Amino acid sequence: MLPRADSGALRPWPERDADHLLVSGAEMAALEAELFASGLPVEALMEKAGLALSRRLRALADLRSRPSAQLGIGADGVVVLVGPGHNGGDGLVVARELHLAGVPVRLWSPFERRKPLTDQHWQHAHWLGIPTLAEPPGAADPALWIDALFGNGQARPPGEAIEALLAERAGQRGGVVAIDVPTGLCSDSGAPLGTTAARADLTLCLGLWKRGLVQDRALAWVGALERLDLDLPLQRLAPLTAGIPLGLGGVWSGGLADAQQAPRPLAPEAAGKYERGRLLVVAGSGRYLGAAHLALAGATASGCGSLRALVPPGMADHLWQLHPHVVLEQSGPTGPGLERLDAVVVGPGLGHADGKGLADDPVPEAWWHLLQRFAGLVVVDADGLRHISPGWLRERHGPTWITPHGAEFARLFPDLAQQAQHQPLDAASEAAGRTGATVLLKGARSVIASADGRRWQLMLACGQAARAGLGDVLAGYAAGLGARGWATAACCDGQLLAVAALDHAEAGCDCVRRLGPGGASPQAIAQQLAQAGAPGQVAGSPG
Repeated sequence: MLPRADSGALRPWPERDADHLLVSGAEMAALEAELFASGLPVEALMEKAGLALSRRLRALADLRSRPSAQLGIGADGVVVLVGPGHNGGDGLVVARELHLAGVPVRLWSPFERRKPLTDQHWQHAHWLGIPTLAEPPGAADPALWIDALFGNGQARPPGEAIEALLAERAGQRGGVVAIDVPTGLCSDSGAPLGTTAARADLTLCLGLWKRGLVQDRALAWVGALERLDLDLPLQRLAPLTAGIPLGLGGVWSGGLADAQQAPRPLAPEAAGKYERGRLLVVAGSGRYLGAAHLALAGATASGCGSLRALVPPGMADHLWQLHPHVVLEQSGPTGPGLERLDAVVVGPGLGHADGKGLADDPVPEAWWHLLQRFAGLVVVDADGLRHISPGWLRERHGPTWITPHGAEFARLFPDLAQQAQHQPLDAASEAAGRTGATVLLKGARSVIASADGRRWQLMLACGQAARAGLGDVLAGYAAGLGARGWATAACCDGQLLAVAALDHAEAGCDCVRRLGPGGASPQAIAQQLAQAGAPGQVAGSPG
Protein backbone atom coordinates (compact mmCIF):
# COMPACT_ATOMS: atom_id res chain seq x y z
CA MET A 1 0.00 0.00 0.00
CA LEU A 2 1.38 3.40 -0.94
CA PRO A 3 2.16 5.76 1.94
CA ARG A 4 -0.59 8.25 2.67
CA ALA A 5 0.19 11.93 2.23
CA ASP A 6 0.12 13.98 5.42
CA SER A 7 -1.87 17.09 4.62
CA GLY A 8 -3.53 17.35 8.02
CA ALA A 9 -7.15 17.02 9.08
CA LEU A 10 -9.79 19.12 7.39
CA ARG A 11 -10.93 22.09 9.41
CA PRO A 12 -14.33 21.74 11.12
CA TRP A 13 -17.18 22.79 8.85
CA PRO A 14 -19.50 24.61 8.86
CA GLU A 15 -19.15 27.16 11.65
CA ARG A 16 -21.28 26.50 14.73
CA ASP A 17 -23.03 29.83 14.30
CA ALA A 18 -26.57 31.14 14.03
CA ASP A 19 -26.60 30.44 10.30
CA HIS A 20 -26.16 26.69 10.86
CA LEU A 21 -27.36 25.56 14.29
CA LEU A 22 -30.60 23.52 14.19
CA VAL A 23 -32.22 23.75 17.62
CA SER A 24 -35.12 21.92 19.18
CA GLY A 25 -37.84 23.82 20.96
CA ALA A 26 -36.37 22.91 24.36
CA GLU A 27 -32.86 23.94 23.30
CA MET A 28 -34.10 27.33 22.11
CA ALA A 29 -36.01 27.80 25.37
CA ALA A 30 -32.87 26.93 27.36
CA LEU A 31 -30.81 29.46 25.41
CA GLU A 32 -33.40 32.17 26.04
CA ALA A 33 -33.58 31.26 29.74
CA GLU A 34 -29.80 31.63 29.99
CA LEU A 35 -29.99 35.07 28.37
CA PHE A 36 -32.72 36.23 30.74
CA ALA A 37 -30.81 34.86 33.74
CA SER A 38 -27.83 36.95 32.64
CA GLY A 39 -29.89 40.10 33.09
CA LEU A 40 -31.23 40.63 29.57
CA PRO A 41 -34.81 41.92 29.92
CA VAL A 42 -37.45 39.82 28.21
CA GLU A 43 -38.81 43.09 26.83
CA ALA A 44 -35.51 43.78 25.05
CA LEU A 45 -35.51 40.46 23.19
CA MET A 46 -39.18 40.81 22.25
CA GLU A 47 -38.59 44.32 20.94
CA LYS A 48 -35.57 43.17 18.92
CA ALA A 49 -37.56 40.29 17.42
CA GLY A 50 -40.58 42.42 16.65
CA LEU A 51 -38.53 45.13 14.96
CA ALA A 52 -36.69 42.58 12.81
CA LEU A 53 -40.02 41.06 11.80
CA SER A 54 -41.62 44.39 10.98
CA ARG A 55 -38.66 45.44 8.80
CA ARG A 56 -38.96 42.22 6.82
CA LEU A 57 -42.72 42.52 6.50
CA ARG A 58 -42.52 46.13 5.37
CA ALA A 59 -40.22 44.95 2.60
CA LEU A 60 -43.04 42.62 1.51
CA ALA A 61 -45.16 45.68 0.83
CA ASP A 62 -42.75 46.62 -1.94
CA LEU A 63 -43.28 43.23 -3.61
CA ARG A 64 -46.86 44.08 -4.51
CA SER A 65 -45.58 46.51 -7.12
CA ARG A 66 -44.04 43.59 -9.02
CA PRO A 67 -46.39 41.71 -11.37
CA SER A 68 -44.85 38.35 -10.47
CA ALA A 69 -45.15 38.80 -6.72
CA GLN A 70 -47.08 36.05 -4.93
CA LEU A 71 -46.83 37.51 -1.45
CA GLY A 72 -46.91 41.03 -0.12
CA ILE A 73 -48.82 43.64 1.85
CA GLY A 74 -51.35 45.42 -0.30
CA ALA A 75 -54.05 48.00 0.25
CA ASP A 76 -55.99 45.62 2.51
CA GLY A 77 -53.11 45.51 4.96
CA VAL A 78 -52.66 42.74 7.49
CA VAL A 79 -54.54 40.79 10.10
CA VAL A 80 -52.36 39.78 13.05
CA LEU A 81 -53.48 36.59 14.82
CA VAL A 82 -52.37 37.15 18.41
CA GLY A 83 -51.62 34.32 20.80
CA PRO A 84 -51.43 34.42 24.60
CA GLY A 85 -47.66 34.05 24.93
CA HIS A 86 -44.55 35.84 23.77
CA ASN A 87 -45.13 34.86 20.13
CA GLY A 88 -48.29 36.94 20.39
CA GLY A 89 -46.18 39.75 21.89
CA ASP A 90 -43.84 39.59 18.90
CA GLY A 91 -46.89 39.89 16.65
CA LEU A 92 -48.15 42.91 18.56
CA VAL A 93 -44.81 44.71 18.16
CA VAL A 94 -45.12 44.00 14.43
CA ALA A 95 -48.69 45.33 14.45
CA ARG A 96 -47.56 48.52 16.19
CA GLU A 97 -44.71 49.16 13.75
CA LEU A 98 -46.78 48.47 10.65
CA HIS A 99 -49.61 50.68 11.98
CA LEU A 100 -47.19 53.52 12.65
CA ALA A 101 -45.83 53.10 9.10
CA GLY A 102 -49.32 53.61 7.66
CA VAL A 103 -50.17 49.97 6.90
CA PRO A 104 -53.82 49.02 7.65
CA VAL A 105 -53.68 46.59 10.61
CA ARG A 106 -56.37 44.59 12.37
CA LEU A 107 -55.96 42.32 15.39
CA TRP A 108 -57.70 39.09 16.28
CA SER A 109 -57.12 37.01 19.38
CA PRO A 110 -59.24 34.05 20.54
CA PHE A 111 -57.76 34.26 24.06
CA GLU A 112 -59.07 36.25 27.00
CA ARG A 113 -55.88 35.94 29.06
CA ARG A 114 -52.33 36.71 27.94
CA LYS A 115 -48.89 36.75 29.53
CA PRO A 116 -48.22 40.10 31.28
CA LEU A 117 -45.75 41.46 28.71
CA THR A 118 -47.97 40.44 25.80
CA ASP A 119 -50.95 42.01 27.54
CA GLN A 120 -49.06 45.30 27.88
CA HIS A 121 -48.49 45.37 24.13
CA TRP A 122 -52.17 44.50 23.62
CA GLN A 123 -53.23 47.48 25.73
CA HIS A 124 -50.83 49.77 23.86
CA ALA A 125 -52.23 48.61 20.52
CA HIS A 126 -55.70 49.58 21.71
CA TRP A 127 -54.40 52.98 22.83
CA LEU A 128 -52.94 53.48 19.35
CA GLY A 129 -56.37 52.79 17.88
CA ILE A 130 -55.54 49.54 16.06
CA PRO A 131 -58.90 47.84 15.35
CA THR A 132 -59.68 44.53 17.05
CA LEU A 133 -61.91 41.92 15.41
CA ALA A 134 -64.66 40.55 17.64
CA GLU A 135 -65.09 37.50 15.37
CA PRO A 136 -62.49 35.41 13.51
CA PRO A 137 -61.43 36.95 10.19
CA GLY A 138 -63.08 35.50 7.12
CA ALA A 139 -60.98 32.84 5.42
CA ALA A 140 -61.21 34.76 2.13
CA ASP A 141 -60.11 38.05 3.71
CA PRO A 142 -57.75 39.68 1.14
CA ALA A 143 -55.42 40.97 3.87
CA LEU A 144 -52.18 39.17 4.62
CA TRP A 145 -52.48 37.08 7.77
CA ILE A 146 -49.60 37.21 10.24
CA ASP A 147 -49.65 34.07 12.36
CA ALA A 148 -48.43 35.01 15.87
CA LEU A 149 -50.55 32.50 17.79
CA PHE A 150 -48.03 30.08 19.35
CA GLY A 151 -44.57 29.94 17.73
CA ASN A 152 -41.73 27.83 19.12
CA GLY A 153 -42.26 24.93 21.53
CA GLN A 154 -45.84 24.03 20.65
CA ALA A 155 -46.74 20.74 22.35
CA ARG A 156 -50.45 20.26 21.69
CA PRO A 157 -52.97 21.00 18.91
CA PRO A 158 -54.31 24.55 18.82
CA GLY A 159 -57.91 23.37 19.11
CA GLU A 160 -60.72 22.55 16.70
CA ALA A 161 -61.86 26.13 16.10
CA ILE A 162 -58.40 27.40 15.18
CA GLU A 163 -57.65 24.31 13.10
CA ALA A 164 -60.90 24.79 11.16
CA LEU A 165 -60.05 28.44 10.49
CA LEU A 166 -56.53 27.58 9.32
CA ALA A 167 -57.82 24.80 7.05
CA GLU A 168 -60.39 27.12 5.50
CA ARG A 169 -57.75 29.81 4.94
CA ALA A 170 -55.54 27.26 3.17
CA GLY A 171 -58.49 26.27 0.98
CA GLN A 172 -58.95 29.90 -0.02
CA ARG A 173 -55.20 30.19 -0.79
CA GLY A 174 -55.01 33.32 1.31
CA GLY A 175 -51.57 34.69 2.18
CA VAL A 176 -50.10 33.67 5.55
CA VAL A 177 -46.76 34.63 7.12
CA ALA A 178 -45.85 32.62 10.22
CA ILE A 179 -43.75 34.10 13.00
CA ASP A 180 -41.09 31.58 14.06
CA VAL A 181 -43.19 28.39 13.65
CA PRO A 182 -46.60 27.95 11.93
CA THR A 183 -49.44 27.37 14.36
CA GLY A 184 -50.13 23.69 14.94
CA LEU A 185 -46.69 22.51 13.79
CA CYS A 186 -44.23 20.71 16.07
CA SER A 187 -41.01 22.71 16.15
CA ASP A 188 -39.00 19.48 16.61
CA SER A 189 -40.52 16.99 14.14
CA GLY A 190 -42.16 19.32 11.62
CA ALA A 191 -45.39 17.30 11.85
CA PRO A 192 -48.84 18.76 12.60
CA LEU A 193 -49.75 18.32 16.25
CA GLY A 194 -53.39 17.79 15.40
CA THR A 195 -55.38 17.41 12.19
CA THR A 196 -53.79 20.38 10.43
CA ALA A 197 -51.53 23.40 10.83
CA ALA A 198 -51.19 26.87 9.39
CA ARG A 199 -50.11 26.56 5.76
CA ALA A 200 -47.67 29.46 5.57
CA ASP A 201 -46.39 31.06 2.38
CA LEU A 202 -43.42 32.35 4.37
CA THR A 203 -42.07 31.39 7.79
CA LEU A 204 -39.80 33.93 9.48
CA CYS A 205 -37.69 31.93 11.93
CA LEU A 206 -36.37 33.97 14.85
CA GLY A 207 -32.79 33.78 16.08
CA LEU A 208 -31.86 30.18 15.29
CA TRP A 209 -33.28 27.62 12.87
CA LYS A 210 -35.93 25.44 14.52
CA ARG A 211 -35.12 21.84 13.67
CA GLY A 212 -38.65 20.82 12.74
CA LEU A 213 -38.94 23.48 10.06
CA VAL A 214 -36.34 21.80 7.82
CA GLN A 215 -37.74 18.25 8.04
CA ASP A 216 -39.31 16.63 4.99
CA ARG A 217 -42.77 16.55 6.55
CA ALA A 218 -42.66 20.31 7.24
CA LEU A 219 -42.18 21.31 3.60
CA ALA A 220 -45.91 21.51 2.93
CA TRP A 221 -46.49 23.85 5.89
CA VAL A 222 -43.61 26.30 6.21
CA GLY A 223 -43.50 27.66 2.64
CA ALA A 224 -40.43 29.79 2.01
CA LEU A 225 -38.19 29.73 5.07
CA GLU A 226 -36.08 32.66 6.26
CA ARG A 227 -34.11 33.26 9.43
CA LEU A 228 -34.09 36.67 11.09
CA ASP A 229 -30.90 37.26 13.05
CA LEU A 230 -31.23 38.45 16.65
CA ASP A 231 -27.47 38.75 17.30
CA LEU A 232 -27.49 36.07 19.99
CA PRO A 233 -24.14 35.87 21.87
CA LEU A 234 -23.41 32.26 20.89
CA GLN A 235 -19.83 32.41 22.13
CA ARG A 236 -21.18 32.93 25.65
CA LEU A 237 -23.76 30.19 25.09
CA ALA A 238 -21.32 27.64 23.62
CA PRO A 239 -21.86 25.00 26.36
CA LEU A 240 -25.57 24.96 25.52
CA THR A 241 -24.99 24.59 21.78
CA ALA A 242 -22.60 21.62 21.96
CA GLY A 243 -24.01 18.61 20.17
CA ILE A 244 -26.65 20.57 18.29
CA PRO A 245 -26.86 19.46 14.62
CA LEU A 246 -25.81 21.77 11.81
CA GLY A 247 -27.86 22.74 8.76
CA LEU A 248 -26.21 22.79 5.34
CA GLY A 249 -27.08 24.73 2.22
CA GLY A 250 -29.38 27.34 3.66
CA VAL A 251 -26.83 30.16 3.81
CA TRP A 252 -24.80 32.36 1.52
CA SER A 253 -21.92 34.15 3.22
CA GLY A 254 -19.51 36.51 1.55
CA GLY A 255 -20.84 35.50 -1.87
CA LEU A 256 -20.12 31.80 -1.32
CA ALA A 257 -22.53 29.00 -0.47
CA ASP A 258 -21.83 26.41 2.21
CA ALA A 259 -20.64 23.88 -0.37
CA GLN A 260 -18.19 26.35 -1.87
CA GLN A 261 -16.74 27.05 1.58
CA ALA A 262 -16.45 23.38 2.48
CA PRO A 263 -12.92 22.02 2.96
CA ARG A 264 -11.99 19.18 0.62
CA PRO A 265 -8.93 16.91 0.65
CA LEU A 266 -6.21 18.13 -1.67
CA ALA A 267 -3.09 16.12 -2.46
CA PRO A 268 0.30 17.83 -2.88
CA GLU A 269 0.87 19.34 -6.31
CA ALA A 270 3.50 16.72 -7.12
CA ALA A 271 1.26 13.78 -6.14
CA GLY A 272 0.65 11.16 -8.82
CA LYS A 273 -2.67 9.58 -9.70
CA TYR A 274 -2.33 6.82 -7.10
CA GLU A 275 -1.85 9.42 -4.39
CA ARG A 276 -5.08 11.21 -5.31
CA GLY A 277 -7.46 8.45 -4.32
CA ARG A 278 -7.82 4.86 -5.58
CA LEU A 279 -11.42 3.68 -5.77
CA LEU A 280 -13.10 0.43 -6.76
CA VAL A 281 -16.75 0.63 -7.84
CA VAL A 282 -18.72 -2.61 -7.48
CA ALA A 283 -22.09 -2.01 -9.10
CA GLY A 284 -24.70 -3.16 -11.57
CA SER A 285 -26.32 -6.40 -12.60
CA GLY A 286 -27.75 -7.77 -15.82
CA ARG A 287 -30.98 -5.96 -15.10
CA TYR A 288 -29.44 -2.75 -13.78
CA LEU A 289 -26.56 -1.98 -16.10
CA GLY A 290 -27.24 1.74 -15.87
CA ALA A 291 -26.56 1.80 -12.12
CA ALA A 292 -22.91 0.93 -12.70
CA HIS A 293 -22.58 3.62 -15.36
CA LEU A 294 -24.09 6.27 -13.07
CA ALA A 295 -21.97 5.28 -10.08
CA LEU A 296 -18.86 5.51 -12.24
CA ALA A 297 -20.00 8.91 -13.53
CA GLY A 298 -20.32 10.15 -9.94
CA ALA A 299 -16.94 8.69 -9.00
CA THR A 300 -15.32 10.36 -12.01
CA ALA A 301 -16.82 13.70 -10.98
CA SER A 302 -15.20 13.38 -7.55
CA GLY A 303 -11.71 13.85 -9.01
CA CYS A 304 -10.23 10.66 -7.56
CA GLY A 305 -6.98 9.69 -9.31
CA SER A 306 -7.46 5.97 -10.02
CA LEU A 307 -10.81 4.34 -10.76
CA ARG A 308 -11.46 0.61 -11.05
CA ALA A 309 -14.71 -1.23 -11.63
CA LEU A 310 -16.23 -4.64 -11.05
CA VAL A 311 -19.33 -4.64 -13.22
CA PRO A 312 -21.62 -7.17 -14.97
CA PRO A 313 -20.40 -8.82 -18.20
CA GLY A 314 -23.04 -6.97 -20.20
CA MET A 315 -21.43 -3.68 -19.28
CA ALA A 316 -17.84 -4.87 -19.08
CA ASP A 317 -17.71 -5.50 -22.84
CA HIS A 318 -18.45 -1.83 -23.54
CA LEU A 319 -16.93 -0.19 -20.49
CA TRP A 320 -14.09 1.37 -22.47
CA GLN A 321 -16.58 3.22 -24.69
CA LEU A 322 -18.40 4.83 -21.75
CA HIS A 323 -15.51 5.24 -19.31
CA PRO A 324 -12.17 4.76 -21.07
CA HIS A 325 -10.24 5.81 -17.93
CA VAL A 326 -11.67 2.99 -15.79
CA VAL A 327 -9.64 -0.19 -15.21
CA LEU A 328 -11.80 -3.31 -15.36
CA GLU A 329 -11.63 -5.97 -12.65
CA GLN A 330 -12.47 -9.48 -13.86
CA SER A 331 -13.54 -10.84 -10.45
CA GLY A 332 -13.69 -9.80 -6.85
CA PRO A 333 -10.22 -8.74 -5.70
CA THR A 334 -8.37 -10.76 -3.12
CA GLY A 335 -6.97 -9.33 0.07
CA PRO A 336 -3.78 -8.03 -1.57
CA GLY A 337 -5.91 -6.42 -4.28
CA LEU A 338 -7.94 -4.57 -1.71
CA GLU A 339 -4.78 -3.29 -0.06
CA ARG A 340 -3.93 -1.39 -3.23
CA LEU A 341 -7.11 0.67 -2.82
CA ASP A 342 -8.15 3.60 -0.67
CA ALA A 343 -11.89 3.02 -0.93
CA VAL A 344 -14.54 0.63 -2.23
CA VAL A 345 -18.16 1.46 -3.02
CA VAL A 346 -20.46 -1.51 -3.35
CA GLY A 347 -24.17 -1.84 -3.96
CA PRO A 348 -25.73 0.32 -6.70
CA GLY A 349 -27.86 -1.93 -8.91
CA LEU A 350 -26.52 -5.28 -7.60
CA GLY A 351 -29.95 -6.87 -7.42
CA HIS A 352 -31.44 -8.54 -4.38
CA ALA A 353 -29.59 -11.07 -2.28
CA ASP A 354 -32.86 -12.86 -1.46
CA GLY A 355 -33.27 -14.50 -4.84
CA LYS A 356 -35.35 -11.76 -6.43
CA GLY A 357 -32.37 -10.38 -8.31
CA LEU A 358 -30.36 -12.00 -11.07
CA ALA A 359 -27.74 -14.69 -10.87
CA ASP A 360 -24.84 -12.51 -12.03
CA ASP A 361 -24.27 -10.82 -8.67
CA PRO A 362 -20.57 -9.83 -8.99
CA VAL A 363 -20.00 -9.93 -5.21
CA PRO A 364 -19.80 -13.45 -3.77
CA GLU A 365 -20.75 -13.71 -0.13
CA ALA A 366 -17.21 -14.63 0.91
CA TRP A 367 -15.94 -11.30 -0.39
CA TRP A 368 -17.93 -9.45 2.27
CA HIS A 369 -15.66 -11.06 4.85
CA LEU A 370 -12.65 -9.61 3.04
CA LEU A 371 -14.30 -6.18 3.12
CA GLN A 372 -14.60 -6.40 6.90
CA ARG A 373 -10.80 -6.59 7.18
CA PHE A 374 -10.13 -3.86 4.59
CA ALA A 375 -8.45 -0.90 6.30
CA GLY A 376 -9.67 1.71 3.81
CA LEU A 377 -13.10 3.28 3.37
CA VAL A 378 -16.09 1.10 2.44
CA VAL A 379 -19.25 2.78 1.16
CA VAL A 380 -22.31 0.49 1.11
CA ASP A 381 -25.33 1.66 -0.88
CA ALA A 382 -28.62 0.33 -2.24
CA ASP A 383 -28.67 -3.47 -2.75
CA GLY A 384 -25.34 -3.78 -1.00
CA LEU A 385 -27.17 -2.94 2.23
CA ARG A 386 -29.01 -6.28 1.95
CA HIS A 387 -25.73 -8.14 2.41
CA ILE A 388 -24.77 -6.50 5.70
CA SER A 389 -26.08 -6.21 9.25
CA PRO A 390 -25.36 -3.98 12.25
CA GLY A 391 -23.03 -6.72 13.49
CA TRP A 392 -21.11 -6.68 10.21
CA LEU A 393 -20.67 -2.94 10.56
CA ARG A 394 -19.45 -3.19 14.14
CA GLU A 395 -16.76 -5.69 13.07
CA ARG A 396 -15.41 -3.52 10.24
CA HIS A 397 -11.70 -2.65 10.60
CA GLY A 398 -11.84 0.65 8.68
CA PRO A 399 -14.19 3.61 8.20
CA THR A 400 -17.61 2.73 6.79
CA TRP A 401 -20.31 4.90 5.24
CA ILE A 402 -23.83 3.62 4.58
CA THR A 403 -26.37 5.53 2.48
CA PRO A 404 -29.85 4.04 3.03
CA HIS A 405 -33.19 5.55 2.15
CA GLY A 406 -36.03 5.12 4.64
CA ALA A 407 -37.04 1.57 3.69
CA GLU A 408 -33.43 0.36 3.59
CA PHE A 409 -32.79 1.95 6.97
CA ALA A 410 -35.84 0.19 8.41
CA ARG A 411 -34.56 -3.19 7.20
CA LEU A 412 -31.21 -2.63 8.91
CA PHE A 413 -32.60 -1.05 12.08
CA PRO A 414 -36.23 -2.15 12.46
CA ASP A 415 -36.49 -0.81 16.00
CA LEU A 416 -35.52 2.67 14.73
CA ALA A 417 -37.91 2.71 11.75
CA GLN A 418 -40.62 4.72 13.53
CA GLN A 419 -38.10 7.19 14.92
CA ALA A 420 -36.57 7.63 11.45
CA GLN A 421 -39.92 8.93 10.19
CA HIS A 422 -40.41 11.42 13.02
CA GLN A 423 -36.89 12.28 14.14
CA PRO A 424 -34.45 11.27 11.38
CA LEU A 425 -31.52 13.10 12.97
CA ASP A 426 -31.90 11.14 16.19
CA ALA A 427 -32.48 7.82 14.43
CA ALA A 428 -29.43 8.20 12.20
CA SER A 429 -27.31 9.23 15.19
CA GLU A 430 -28.45 6.18 17.18
CA ALA A 431 -27.64 3.88 14.24
CA ALA A 432 -24.19 5.45 13.86
CA GLY A 433 -23.47 5.10 17.57
CA ARG A 434 -24.45 1.43 17.57
CA THR A 435 -22.37 0.43 14.57
CA GLY A 436 -19.47 2.87 14.33
CA ALA A 437 -20.49 3.68 10.75
CA THR A 438 -21.34 7.08 9.35
CA VAL A 439 -24.99 7.10 8.27
CA LEU A 440 -26.47 9.14 5.44
CA LEU A 441 -30.25 8.74 5.77
CA LYS A 442 -31.66 9.90 2.46
CA GLY A 443 -34.72 12.10 2.12
CA ALA A 444 -35.75 15.34 0.53
CA ARG A 445 -33.46 16.87 3.15
CA SER A 446 -31.04 14.09 3.97
CA VAL A 447 -29.36 13.75 7.35
CA ILE A 448 -25.80 12.62 8.08
CA ALA A 449 -24.66 11.27 11.45
CA SER A 450 -21.23 10.10 12.57
CA ALA A 451 -20.47 7.73 15.42
CA ASP A 452 -18.88 10.52 17.49
CA GLY A 453 -22.23 12.31 17.76
CA ARG A 454 -21.83 15.00 15.09
CA ARG A 455 -24.90 15.52 12.91
CA TRP A 456 -25.71 17.49 9.77
CA GLN A 457 -28.88 18.03 7.75
CA LEU A 458 -29.44 19.44 4.28
CA MET A 459 -31.61 22.55 4.24
CA LEU A 460 -32.32 22.69 0.53
CA ALA A 461 -34.78 20.52 -1.32
CA CYS A 462 -35.37 20.30 -5.06
CA GLY A 463 -38.01 17.67 -5.69
CA GLN A 464 -37.92 18.29 -9.44
CA ALA A 465 -34.46 16.70 -9.58
CA ALA A 466 -35.53 13.51 -7.78
CA ARG A 467 -35.48 10.49 -10.07
CA ALA A 468 -34.19 6.95 -10.37
CA GLY A 469 -30.41 6.71 -10.61
CA LEU A 470 -29.60 9.81 -8.60
CA GLY A 471 -28.56 7.75 -5.58
CA ASP A 472 -26.10 5.80 -7.74
CA VAL A 473 -24.41 9.06 -8.70
CA LEU A 474 -24.24 10.09 -5.04
CA ALA A 475 -22.72 6.77 -3.96
CA GLY A 476 -19.96 7.00 -6.57
CA TYR A 477 -19.26 10.66 -5.88
CA ALA A 478 -19.16 10.23 -2.09
CA ALA A 479 -16.85 7.22 -2.37
CA GLY A 480 -14.51 9.09 -4.72
CA LEU A 481 -14.33 12.04 -2.37
CA GLY A 482 -13.72 9.63 0.51
CA ALA A 483 -10.93 7.91 -1.44
CA ARG A 484 -9.26 11.28 -1.89
CA GLY A 485 -9.60 11.92 1.84
CA TRP A 486 -8.12 8.55 2.79
CA ALA A 487 -5.23 8.94 0.34
CA THR A 488 -4.26 12.35 1.72
CA ALA A 489 -4.93 11.47 5.38
CA ALA A 490 -7.14 14.55 5.45
CA CYS A 491 -10.48 13.16 6.47
CA CYS A 492 -12.65 10.10 6.07
CA ASP A 493 -15.34 10.81 8.63
CA GLY A 494 -18.88 12.10 8.59
CA GLN A 495 -17.94 15.64 7.68
CA LEU A 496 -16.67 14.59 4.27
CA LEU A 497 -19.81 12.55 3.61
CA ALA A 498 -21.83 15.64 4.55
CA VAL A 499 -19.83 17.66 2.00
CA ALA A 500 -20.59 15.04 -0.66
CA ALA A 501 -24.31 15.06 0.15
CA LEU A 502 -24.49 18.85 -0.06
CA ASP A 503 -22.53 18.92 -3.32
CA HIS A 504 -24.96 16.38 -4.76
CA ALA A 505 -28.06 18.30 -3.63
CA GLU A 506 -26.78 21.61 -4.94
CA ALA A 507 -25.83 20.05 -8.26
CA GLY A 508 -29.43 18.86 -8.65
CA CYS A 509 -30.82 22.30 -7.84
CA ASP A 510 -28.36 23.95 -10.23
CA CYS A 511 -29.38 21.63 -13.05
CA VAL A 512 -33.07 22.38 -12.51
CA ARG A 513 -32.36 26.12 -12.59
CA ARG A 514 -30.20 25.90 -15.74
CA LEU A 515 -31.87 23.11 -17.68
CA GLY A 516 -35.37 22.81 -16.26
CA PRO A 517 -36.79 19.71 -14.56
CA GLY A 518 -36.51 17.64 -17.72
CA GLY A 519 -32.84 18.42 -18.10
CA ALA A 520 -31.91 17.50 -14.53
CA SER A 521 -31.01 13.92 -15.39
CA PRO A 522 -28.58 11.88 -13.28
CA GLN A 523 -26.01 12.23 -16.07
CA ALA A 524 -26.37 16.02 -16.08
CA ILE A 525 -26.09 16.13 -12.30
CA ALA A 526 -22.92 14.02 -12.44
CA GLN A 527 -21.45 16.50 -14.91
CA GLN A 528 -22.42 19.37 -12.63
CA LEU A 529 -20.74 17.63 -9.70
CA ALA A 530 -17.42 17.85 -11.49
CA GLN A 531 -17.55 21.58 -10.70
CA ALA A 532 -18.48 21.12 -7.02
CA GLY A 533 -16.85 23.61 -4.71
CA ALA A 534 -15.55 25.91 -7.43
CA PRO A 535 -14.66 28.67 -6.94
CA GLY A 536 -13.23 28.64 -3.46
CA GLN A 537 -12.01 25.08 -2.89
CA VAL A 538 -10.31 24.91 0.45
CA ALA A 539 -7.58 22.48 1.40
CA GLY A 540 -7.19 20.92 4.79
CA SER A 541 -5.50 23.00 7.44
CA PRO A 542 -1.86 22.26 8.23
CA GLY A 543 -1.31 19.44 10.69
